[in-house]
Amino acid sequence: MIAIINGKVMTITGGTIDGGTILIKDGKIEAVGKDISVPEGAEVLDAGGKVVTPGLIDAHSHIGLFGEPMTQMTVDGNEWTNPVTAQLRGIDALNHDDPAFADVLAAGVTSVFTGPGSANVIGGTGLVIKMVGRSADEMAIGGTEAMKMALGENPKRVYGGNKKMPSTRMGNAAVLREALVKAANYLEKIEKAEAEAEAEEGKGPKLPDRDLTSEMLGKVLKRELKARIHCHRADDMLTAIRIAEEFNLDYTLEHATEGYKITDILVEKGVRCVVGPLLMSRGKMELMDVTLRNVGIMAKAGVKVAIQVDTSSNTRLLPVTAGLAVREGMPEEEAFKAITINAAEIIGVADRMGSIEKGKDADISIFNGHPMSTFTQCEKVLINGQVVYDREKGINKADKKREYRHVLEA
Repeated sequence: MIAIINGKVMTITGGTIDGGTILIKDGKIEAVGKDISVPEGAEVLDAGGKVVTPGLIDAHSHIGLFGEPMTQMTVDGNEWTNPVTAQLRGIDALNHDDPAFADVLAAGVTSVFTGPGSANVIGGTGLVIKMVGRSADEMAIGGTEAMKMALGENPKRVYGGNKKMPSTRMGNAAVLREALVKAANYLEKIEKAEAEAEAEEGKGPKLPDRDLTSEMLGKVLKRELKARIHCHRADDMLTAIRIAEEFNLDYTLEHATEGYKITDILVEKGVRCVVGPLLMSRGKMELMDVTLRNVGIMAKAGVKVAIQVDTSSNTRLLPVTAGLAVREGMPEEEAFKAITINAAEIIGVADRMGSIEKGKDADISIFNGHPMSTFTQCEKVLINGQVVYDREKGINKADKKREYRHVLEA
């Protein structure tokens, strides 16, 4: 058993406990509170004068897929050959040896949702991973896959520049609808074949040839996979909502750069948004009205938001960007939720992560100051109850080079 004692424990969902204690057993949080006895023989981590938080979560990342150093040989996040590539799986490109993981872990970030980029209208599935593991499968959290979709400038620029559809926003929407309708027809054929087989006992169904693209989009239509729709401009956000409602999708809006313009609609429809990156400049036309105030305005209006960094190693800036949001008007409590429990809820892991509660994974970060301050350092990180980062001892379990050097020297 491990006991973290004397820290300022930010549980996120149950308030802040000064001088709190967290007990960890078998990789899970056993107890958290003020007056908790530490069992004899427990390994004690004294967090006196420190701030203890749940492991931070970035709900929209490309770490491990847009590899580093970023060259053509390492960037595997976009298959720029077809606007519809729903059959792609992000885990197949996830490089567990990416040096970015060590940087991100050292910032107190323990989990991210990572996956394909936004070159395609439908880009494939991403998934939730933890920051340490000896393979992509070991890092992955099963059952967290979601389908990346994109509207706005990116698909029309990639394909319109080659005089292919889509070259307009109308084209983006049409390509998306056409793929969903094709998937619906595929599901209908399967259902019909199964019904006919049931009516004729003893005969197996004559199923259509497998279509991996429609098969994966069929899961989206059946709400087995969430649709995560990239959109910056308010009109693209509304198009995403229109199509999602048309096909009854379980969806989130990614980036939501102009969400502040339509907060009433987002609240009315209960739309969840993963907002950011907050540090982007006006690098393209659809970012013309970007503002750091956006996420705070949305949160105060009642929109459920998470904050994203949308990158690889710069995911380490997640707590700092949350601090910028607070500077620009976001309530501090909401900013903490946006990088912990809200993020966990949006990516489907709130039963395991995002707060310090009994029964949840012991993913915990310990800081020597306010976690959102640029002056603060993360001193220790635990994942599944194991210390995987210790700044003082030079331990970083995501630093594969160090791990392999140890093996070679043995």
